[in-house]
Amino acid sequence: MVVLTDGGSRAEVVPERGALVSRFTVEGEPILYLDESTLADATKNVRGGIPVLFPAPGVTPGGKYLVDGREYPIRRHGFARDLPWDVRTQEASRVVLALGHSEQTLREFPWRFEALLTVTLRGSALHLTFSAENRDSRPMPLHLGYHPYFHVPQANKASARVETDASRAWDNRQGAHVPFTGLDLTGPELDMHLIDHSPQGTTLERGPGLRPVELAWSPSFTTLVVWTLGGRDFVCVEPWTAPGGALQTHQGLLTVAPGSTFSSEFEISVAPLARFVR
Repeated sequence: MVVLTDGGSRAEVVPERGALVSRFTVEGEPILYLDESTLADATKNVRGGIPVLFPAPGVTPGGKYLVDGREYPIRRHGFARDLPWDVRTQEASRVVLALGHSEQTLREFPWRFEALLTVTLRGSALHLTFSAENRDSRPMPLHLGYHPYFHVPQANKASARVETDASRAWDNRQGAHVPFTGLDLTGPELDMHLIDHSPQGTTLERGPGLRPVELAWSPSFTTLVVWTLGGRDFVCVEPWTAPGGALQTHQGLLTVAPGSTFSSEFEISVAPLARFVR
């Protein structure tokens, strides 16, 4: 585990579990949710923290996609969250981690690449920079997402809010496009993909007694996913660069030229306690 500190803030990163930011606290207040049992069990996907979704956020229909006439299997949310990352540099409030292509990744994603994740703690803000260099001779598709689990107690969900101007959505539970009329965080499950959310960020109001969380991201993130389960103390607010299944549909899919590098920014910030007035 890598521990980052800056003032009254602390973040923990687990390189072996997909470069997961497992915890982020500000002045002792947990900003992220974490199911400890899933972190401790290497056979399970971690439910909590900030999983990195690459190269395929979401579910690809049929679990496969075509490249030059050949089918490739791809797992839910891609392989980056399941594989160990190498620590390149580590400082008191910053760490750089790397994931490169391997025989395993080439079976699912037939491009040679190197991805870097830089996690930086700046006061009450957590900053993530992701870059991916295309080391192949062909253009490389790029689909990236983050899956942060924010700590929102079940009792707070009725008053919790996610700011958005979206009017259209993909309801993943219904498997259908729907007009967007709002988010009900209190039901058994909400899995809503906001297609036309236009700001480069949002605010998550976490209800009574908890400071709101401000999110900001690069223009490359164009889809905003909101997911929660009844009885669980989290709300996920997830920026993705394209809708789910983009490796198959090519909808919104980005492309990185050979020898070029894609880069994006994502920041989670919390107002210091002195500025927080409820």
